[in-house]
Amino acid sequence: MANEYANNTTMRSPLGRVRGLGSAKGGTHHWWMQRVTSMALLPLTIWFALSAATLAGSSYAETVAWIGRPWNAVLLLATIGLSFHHTAAGVQVIIEDYANQEWVKMGGILAVKAICVLLALASALAVLRIAV
Repeated sequence: MANEYANNTTMRSPLGRVRGLGSAKGGTHHWWMQRVTSMALLPLTIWFALSAATLAGSSYAETVAWIGRPWNAVLLLATIGLSFHHTAAGVQVIIEDYANQEWVKMGGILAVKAICVLLALASALAVLRIAV
């Protein structure tokens, strides 16, 4: 009996035991990554939209030459990587908020992340095949 009491007591206050620990133990990092990727995507999306608008009506060869320029290829790869990371994180939040069963949450999150990784790799490969 005395040993059980000793195992259940602590010298730390309740606040000290929970400080820095959210319900998921990592929500702050996830929240910050959403904000950082959205801030980085803002200028990249504007650059991409303006570039796509200037390429409207261009030939296939001109478009491939544009993608093949090192600066454009790097910015395209950054846009692809950040877009799919941001998408996966955003859909993860939606799944966590609205899925009721744990297996549905885990399966949905894993499926979304797998799809985003595969699409990001395919997109990056397409850019690299043109640029290199």
